[in-house]
Parts: sequence; C-alpha cells; structure tokens
Amino acid sequence: MRLRSDFWVSAHLRRLGVEGIPAVLRRRGSPEAGAIFVKVDRLDGTADLYGPAPQALFEAEDSGDRRFAALVTGATPLDVEERLTKEIRFDSDLWIIEIDDREGRHSLELAE
Repeated sequence: MRLRSDFWVSAHLRRLGVEGIPAVLRRRGSPEAGAIFVKVDRLDGTADLYGPAPQALFEAEDSGDRRFAALVTGATPLDVEERLTKEIRFDSDLWIIEIDDREGRHSLELAE
C-alpha cells in the first residue's frame, strides 16, 4: 500500500531539511493520491524536473514506495516551468516541491 501524498511530501520536506537541502512546498495537490513533482534549481541557470516513474520501470511486488524518474535535466528553469504547466493542465491535483541546490541533491528514490 502506498503512503498518502500529503504524508509523503511532509516527510520528504522534513528529510531535505535535516540534510540541509533548502526546499519548499510550492503547490499542494490531492492529499490522498496526487502525483508529486520535484523541481531542482541548480542556481546556475539550469534546472531538473523529477516526476512519478512509470509503473513498468519497477517490479509490481515493490514495497509500495514512491519512485521517480528524471523528466527534464539540465534545462533552463523556464523550460521546466513550461513542462510543469503542461502537467498541471493534465492533472490539477499534483504536488510540486521546489529545491534550490547547486549540487542538484533531491534525496528521491529513482527508478532504474
């Protein structure tokens, strides 16, 4: 069973804070099952965007943890914003976490 989106986001923001990674909740989505997107601004004119990984990228017997995939990497922050706008048009119940980190740290579990 997957953890509710609001609990996961709260825990992830807390984890980032403990690791010294500046992050804010930019958009609140559906508490139960809203998709979660993470924008990482590298503060050098580039940004990355991570979103829910397709279920096909990891096993069905997985523990139910959320996995993410890189959707946009090394793009301008404007390009990332355009992608987020498209995602919001598709699903208005999504969450957005924004991280400002020169090293690009995000502490997400990425699907392989």
